[in-house]
Amino acid sequence: MIPVIRARALCLRPFLARGAASKEPVERYKEQLQRKAHEMGASSIEELKEKMKDVISEKRKEFDRVDPLKELEEFERKAAMEAQEKVGREGKIRDPRAPGIPEKPYKTMDSFIDVTKIKELTPQEIEVIWKARFYNKDDTLISVVPAEAFQKMIKNARENPTFVLPLPRNDDGIEMHYVQWAFVGPDTVHCMFTTLLEFKTHGEFARPHTTVSFHTELEDAKGIVLMNGTVEKESAMKLPEAQLLLLNVQRFYGAMADTAVSQRRLQLLRDFTSGSPNFNVDKLVEEAQSLEN
Repeated sequence: MIPVIRARALCLRPFLARGAASKEPVERYKEQLQRKAHEMGASSIEELKEKMKDVISEKRKEFDRVDPLKELEEFERKAAMEAQEKVGREGKIRDPRAPGIPEKPYKTMDSFIDVTKIKELTPQEIEVIWKARFYNKDDTLISVVPAEAFQKMIKNARENPTFVLPLPRNDDGIEMHYVQWAFVGPDTVHCMFTTLLEFKTHGEFARPHTTVSFHTELEDAKGIVLMNGTVEKESAMKLPEAQLLLLNVQRFYGAMADTAVSQRRLQLLRDFTSGSPNFNVDKLVEEAQSLEN
């Protein structure tokens, strides 16, 4: 709410300078309001207010919208100062992606296994083959997601394609990470993680430290979605840290059981997307660190 309050204060200064702020707004603009009432077919200012109450309500909601990322400014500033003091951490910002170089084409499930052949297998057999495909690969995230859980998560991802998640850094405090979903193909969805510091520095050209792919080719036939992800070697991110971020993606995006705890997390996600003043960084950190599913 601080940015909104400041904006309104700036708007009032010209009126204060002219000494007009001592009058009520209705009294100051009485003639204009009466003229507007006449144009709207209203017999009085009160009737005009009644006619325009829906419009006034919508405008108030618009003025009350906030940018949740601004709520993170002070939090992120402190984290950046701490990160700069740590050697080898993500605080050392990597160079951005070159804007003139296209990104590599995304990989589908067929890039890893023969989809036609495994369609004849059971979900349990497919899971064994999928995990074996990435056996002994370093910095790799791998899972088989039940279709029901994936459908809940992806519905919320479409409605809330970006979010922020806190990551504990032992005694170094909290580091914020930016989450972004991308629906890159009919059967492929990406979930990408970037430090908030790096995202704010490079914007759309920031390099994700972790990219997770969900493959939905078997969602209808077998009731499963295959997932794999990679942690960039040049980043400071470690595999257990990426796993914790991915766990919290599932928790905040509703893939877990429908409980009061999951509803609180989902509401924080929606508040972030809508710019609601109810979005609170302290609550976000508390829910992310809670052991409850």
